Amino acid sequence: MRLGTRNSPLAMAQAVETRERLCAAHGWSEEQVELVPVTASGDKVLDRPLSEIGGKALWTKELDVWLAEGKIDASVHSAKDVETIRPGELHFAACLPRADRRDALVGAASIAEIPEGAVVGTSAPRRASQLLNLRPDCTVVTFRGNVATRLGKLDAGEADVTFLAAAGLERLGQSDVGNPLESEEWIPAAAQGVIVIECRVDDEAATEALAAIDHAATRAELEAERTLLAELGGTCHSPVAVLCEGGTMRAALFSADGSERVEGTASLSGGDHASVKALAADLLDRASPAITKLFQQSA
Repeated sequence: MRLGTRNSPLAMAQAVETRERLCAAHGWSEEQVELVPVTASGDKVLDRPLSEIGGKALWTKELDVWLAEGKIDASVHSAKDVETIRPGELHFAACLPRADRRDALVGAASIAEIPEGAVVGTSAPRRASQLLNLRPDCTVVTFRGNVATRLGKLDAGEADVTFLAAAGLERLGQSDVGNPLESEEWIPAAAQGVIVIECRVDDEAATEALAAIDHAATRAELEAERTLLAELGGTCHSPVAVLCEGGTMRAALFSADGSERVEGTASLSGGDHASVKALAADLLDRASPAITKLFQQSA
């Protein structure tokens, strides 16, 4: 099996984990699973927010082409980076067990302990808006790049603090770098901590092989969270935070400047997403124009 992956340290670590799980499930040797790296468009342009240069498709389009051309059998993705609406000829054949879904704060022990008037580096609208909602005294500057790049910018003094996904740090063996933020105060991103493996719908062999490593509980959470994004019409411009925990979904929408916030919860019931769709409708109904203008777009 040929697994396509972005050519970044974290993406390669995720592909290696996928290979290990496939080999364990099927009794394969490592040589039977080839890792095929690609430099994604999103890794080439680092001086502008993702929303200005093409959105999440910049992480997936090269691998989508390789799948269509048969150069690879499956693609390994961070689920958080995959567009809400995907090509109909592709499907998520496996979701690996979810890792830590929290954000980690680098440069301060907690949101409250960020220095007064600090400069915070992030390119994620959710992180920027949620931070400004809690700490309007802070200033946000654009930080893009892989983990090492962003930590390098922090060391160079381009910002005082930044955010990284706790799961990514864990997969890179760098969990000591940041301080995970508890969900009572800080809500993470939809799909954070989930690795998905995608293949062609008509590729029965790849679909069957990947089904052996699919984690049902993670898939259920992922599908619920992606349903919420789809119902909201959320894009990479949209500041939305969501957490599934203990059979409950908690979600919050923000205005771009963080001054406005609307939050709600829904009970999850297996594959029935009626409550999730109702939550999305309720959030949009209660949200101000400053929030709704960032949603209800094509995803």
